[in-house]
Amino acid sequence: MGGSSNKGVSKKNTTKKGSLSEDVGASPEGGTSGLLTWFEIPAHDFSRAVSFYNHLFGIEMELSEVNGYSMALFPHDKGMNGAIICGEGSFPCDKGPLLYLNAADDLQQMIPRIEEFGGRLLLGQTQISETAGSFALFLDSEGNKLALHGK
Repeated sequence: MGGSSNKGVSKKNTTKKGSLSEDVGASPEGGTSGLLTWFEIPAHDFSRAVSFYNHLFGIEMELSEVNGYSMALFPHDKGMNGAIICGEGSFPCDKGPLLYLNAADDLQQMIPRIEEFGGRLLLGQTQISETAGSFALFLDSEGNKLALHGK
């Protein structure tokens, strides 16, 4: 108790060839070999959430019904492998893992859209570094805490 154990944890050098992203097959081009293969953003009000993300990204999500769950799929051709999901056990939350959605070169244009469809900006555009780009934190229309990341 009270201590932490690194048993079974291997350390990787992430600054040279053989970095962690290379070792696990992550692809900067958004290929299928990365660690994250799918994400779901829960919603109470499905239509409101779909409208929010369609407006934020300027997209038209594909709608689907799977085993009693309403789903709106982000466009796979834009490198977003995930969906808005509404159904039993889907609870929006502002705690837990934080997803950084790719804003590419549109971060500055996307930030004002957050509040236009019921979201709330928590932290405006913040530079990480010149090479890593910038991010902004927000609550979506359902109360999920997410981030946008752009270069």
